Amino acid sequence: MTSYQTLAEPSEGFFKDRGSRFLAFAYSVDSLEQVKDRLEDLRKTYHDARHHCYAYVLGMGTQEYRANDDGEPSHTAGDPILGQIKSNGLTNTLVVVVRYFGGTKLGVSGLINAYKIAASDALKAAKRLEIFPQVIFKLVYTYEQTNEVERLLASHPITLRQRTYAMDCEVTASIHEELFPQLLSLTAPPSELQLQVLSAPEDS
Repeated sequence: MTSYQTLAEPSEGFFKDRGSRFLAFAYSVDSLEQVKDRLEDLRKTYHDARHHCYAYVLGMGTQEYRANDDGEPSHTAGDPILGQIKSNGLTNTLVVVVRYFGGTKLGVSGLINAYKIAASDALKAAKRLEIFPQVIFKLVYTYEQTNEVERLLASHPITLRQRTYAMDCEVTASIHEELFPQLLSLTAPPSELQLQVLSAPEDS
């Protein structure tokens, strides 16, 4: 079953070269807003650092990603960080490397090496979390269809989220993306059950 990996919890890494210190921070993130919040927090905490370089990868399939050198020579910081995220097979992941300049220039190759090792150190220490993409859906049915719905829910690995009993009954639940087409076929006409997709993996 298709899945992806992200970080189970934040982790940190460190590298030092000729007086310059590279503090790496790795996070699981679900949106650009979370990326911005993490960056803002680190910039406040390490406000006296010269550079806050970072990279992130969001989403599955068609992924959104960015690498930022934050004043370092082009492609010497953000790209090595991004390379470590991708080589570890991670998504929904942000890595920020904060640099304190030590007074000696490291050169292009030295910078690439430093940011790569710092990012790698943070990701190496991280616990992984495997995520199975879910489709969130709602079933609308009558009281007379309750037994039919209960049999349907019991026959699939479905996670119930909410039940509502009013004029019509409603169940909000989620199922693995790869199993959803089978569920959809069972609720298609001539079945009178109404199924509405609330959130697919590409929407989350």
